[in-house]
Amino acid sequence: MALNYNLSKVYALSDNDPEFVNQIITLFVTEVPQDLIQVKLGIQTKDHKMAYSYAHKIKPTLDLLGMDQAFHEILQIEAWGKAEGKRKEIKATFDSVESQIEKAVKEITKDFDL
Repeated sequence: MALNYNLSKVYALSDNDPEFVNQIITLFVTEVPQDLIQVKLGIQTKDHKMAYSYAHKIKPTLDLLGMDQAFHEILQIEAWGKAEGKRKEIKATFDSVESQIEKAVKEITKDFDL
């Protein structure tokens, strides 16, 4: 039962093609956590370009999976990277995104037997 994600956009985009939906969720489960590590590293090392580029890469997937809060927070991280902001201001935002993605990955993995 999807509490941390919503596949309605994925189903609408795919004309209810279960194979396409499976590809999207598999990509989410395998790639987004790896990309998130790069965002974290970019924040920790003040590599604003790296944080920005990986946040930018994750952004459409969060939107597609109906993860609205995480989507808006990744926009903040993206803006932080672009503006080369201070690390302290973005840490809590990143922690929130990371937590939401971890919950969604666990739930999707369980829901779809991945």
